[in-house]
Amino acid sequence: MRPGFHLAVPVDDLARAREFYGGVLGLEEGRSAEKWVDWDFYGHQFVTHVVPGPRDDAGRNPVDGHDVPVPHFGLLLPIPEFHALAERLRAAGTAFVIEPYLRFEGEPGEQWTMFFRDPAGNALEFKAFKDESQVFAR
Repeated sequence: MRPGFHLAVPVDDLARAREFYGGVLGLEEGRSAEKWVDWDFYGHQFVTHVVPGPRDDAGRNPVDGHDVPVPHFGLLLPIPEFHALAERLRAAGTAFVIEPYLRFEGEPGEQWTMFFRDPAGNALEFKAFKDESQVFAR
């Protein structure tokens, strides 16, 4: 069993965060207060905190021919769940930073990946490995 992680990110509007994380991503809401909400992020504790102001990228790095936004966070999902999430995001009108595609095809660490932003501008990446034993393959 892997240990759970805790991650807190800034958002500028809790109602929009609830629509996105609860509605679009389908996460269950946990404890909350006027300025924050806990989410069950696939068994991990994820918190959205109200912090006014824009979210800018620290930068971008080229990976497999795409400019990856930094910072970003996300999860590794089984391939069917990855594609189901991609369809749910499309149905919700989510704009992708990097459309879902197969990265490193035929190489060690072959994976499906997609990048998108929450309404506050935080970048998320979700992945699905062809072979999960190759998550750290070189």
